[in-house]
Amino acid sequence: MDFLNTILDFFKGFFGWGSWNSLMNIIKSGDYGKLLTYDGFRAMLFPILPFLLSLEIIRAAFYKRFKVIHYKIPFFSFVLNSVIGRYISIGMVFLCIGLFEKHAFFKTTFTWYWFIYGYIVWEFGHFLYHYFGHKVRLFWCLHSTHHAPETMNLAISNAHFFLEGPYADFIRTTVCIMLGVTPTMLFVIMFIDGFWGTFIHIGENVMKDARLGFLNNILLTPSHHRVHHARNIKYMDTNFCNLLPIWDKVFGTYQNEEMEIPIEYGISRPLIKNSFLDAYFGEIVALVKDVYKAPGIKNKLLYIVMPPGWNHNGDHKMTTVVKKKYFEELEKQNASNADPAKKTVLT
Repeated sequence: MDFLNTILDFFKGFFGWGSWNSLMNIIKSGDYGKLLTYDGFRAMLFPILPFLLSLEIIRAAFYKRFKVIHYKIPFFSFVLNSVIGRYISIGMVFLCIGLFEKHAFFKTTFTWYWFIYGYIVWEFGHFLYHYFGHKVRLFWCLHSTHHAPETMNLAISNAHFFLEGPYADFIRTTVCIMLGVTPTMLFVIMFIDGFWGTFIHIGENVMKDARLGFLNNILLTPSHHRVHHARNIKYMDTNFCNLLPIWDKVFGTYQNEEMEIPIEYGISRPLIKNSFLDAYFGEIVALVKDVYKAPGIKNKLLYIVMPPGWNHNGDHKMTTVVKKKYFEELEKQNASNADPAKKTVLT
């Protein structure tokens, strides 16, 4: 019976049941002033995501597109991370605050202008963690679970290796604290970031065109994040920010969705079909094999720190190499299509 209750608790957590209960308790109490507090705002906002997730599943079932396998990796990741990863991640945040707050370069106050500053700093920390997650093989092993699903839905936001959260929070929290963001402001930013970070995974069953109109030019929309999850060569390693695409534009990793290029979700490594274990541990196994086979200590270390696709024999399949070849071939094709002589032949 205890086991069944545990399973039920996991399902409740997966669908955000606690948020619904908090909101209903506020409504029943009649004290709507609580909605203006942090806890009240959280209770009011978070039920939106479970509602959208339920709507995704219902619409998919109605149109006969629902497959349990689309939610397998996120759900099992959520279960595993609830037991281990969540507590390590929370501990990492408080550890970084304790270690680095006294060494901050300066202090800010919780005002609207410092909040804007704080969010820009947070986005920088998020960009760094996310960029390294794609460009350092060891960190890609932690991040690849999130990219393994070959569909997009809100549940994908739960598909993470249990050590990715602590790694991400170490970088983001340290950057923020050292650059003067107060812990109170940091927690508010993390709440907003968590909400938006889940929302941008919304699937096509609920939102077909996810560019959000004019907001696509201001915010990082679900459309941008779909591009980030794509394994299409043109889309690889783009859109690392979460809400404000400032740093993607600064560092040249910003990419809009091109509607004529259908998105193919997933990672470039062939996965064992419908295997949670391969999605969760596969990149780690692949790295261990490469390190074991590599000649010499230097090459073994390089496999760990170089980008995915690096090879000691020079046969690199890193994103930079693949994209360079792709754009060179595209340029040749465009030049060929623009050649008047060849146009005459074609006509």
